[in-house]
Amino acid sequence: MSNQKYTLIKRRSTKSISVGNVSVGGNAPISIQSMTKTDTRNAPATIDQIQELAAAGCQIIRLAVPDEKAARQLAQIKAAISLPLIADIHFDYRLALIACESGVDGLRLNPGNIGATERIRAVVSCAKQAKIPIRIGVNSGSLEKDLLEKYGYPSPQALVESALRHIRILERENFDLIKVSLKASDVLTCVEAYRLLAQTVDYPLHLGITEAGTAFSGTIKSSVGLGILLAEGIGDTLRVSLTAPPLEEVRAGIEILKSLHLREGIEFISCPTCGRCQIDLTPIAQRVERELAQIQAPLKVAVMGCAVNGPGEARQADAGIAGGKGEGLLFKHGQIMGKVPQDKLAEVLIATVKEMTGK
Repeated sequence: MSNQKYTLIKRRSTKSISVGNVSVGGNAPISIQSMTKTDTRNAPATIDQIQELAAAGCQIIRLAVPDEKAARQLAQIKAAISLPLIADIHFDYRLALIACESGVDGLRLNPGNIGATERIRAVVSCAKQAKIPIRIGVNSGSLEKDLLEKYGYPSPQALVESALRHIRILERENFDLIKVSLKASDVLTCVEAYRLLAQTVDYPLHLGITEAGTAFSGTIKSSVGLGILLAEGIGDTLRVSLTAPPLEEVRAGIEILKSLHLREGIEFISCPTCGRCQIDLTPIAQRVERELAQIQAPLKVAVMGCAVNGPGEARQADAGIAGGKGEGLLFKHGQIMGKVPQDKLAEVLIATVKEMTGK
């Protein structure tokens, strides 16, 4: 058994800001965000979804605020949840003022699209007084027309120029509680944009591949794009954007960080199965992964199906099973603990891990 961890990642040095009780940037761990998919005007449904996401490991939540009715629900929502709350505002600066007054922990906006200088100053003044950070969220789908004309398409350079334009607006108001995102649906465009901006400013960066796709394709695109950046030390907080329930976004984000040893939790490995497998492994693996998902102890758990790689992988894990014919061996810390019938394998392995972690 070996629990040796290889850490090849040197994090980029950034300013540190606080989003509620979560530090972003500096030496803080990379935090996982999601966005509610309820109608913010329906406060009870929104609160229920946020609480579900918090239980799954989400650390920061963002809400769309399309109109005043939605903005007026923010205080009630904020009072009912434990997660830091970010209000996503576009065009109408008055919604940002209501959000600040409602006690939100952050704003997501592009100062250039909320109007005249005095409106920007009003929002910045409110955010500064409440010590509320602002995320400048550049998106390839809503790039300024002059930049599209200049570059011909949403290139990495265009995204960075847009971000710098908005950053300078805030800096002219002596505001530096800033984090920045540069999201595109094209992975390579997104990666290069973040690389360029990381060389230019030291504000913390919010990572994401926008409009990435469904739970299947979107998770793959996000894993590739975010994985490249995180492995290069770029990124301080992230959201996996999926056409799927937000719970899937949180689960994907957790697994991305765990795979790079940037977050502690169960490292789950399982056999892909083949013609040698003599137990019904898939439901066993699914149950074990599901029931151990919330455990944050740094353990490796193996669910293996046959005698070729199974015993070796299970022995190297902290706990694991290796299938035989209608039964399997249970391993703990590299030692065989006994044979278990197929219909008890998941139950016994889950109980073993929970006992090891005090859960």
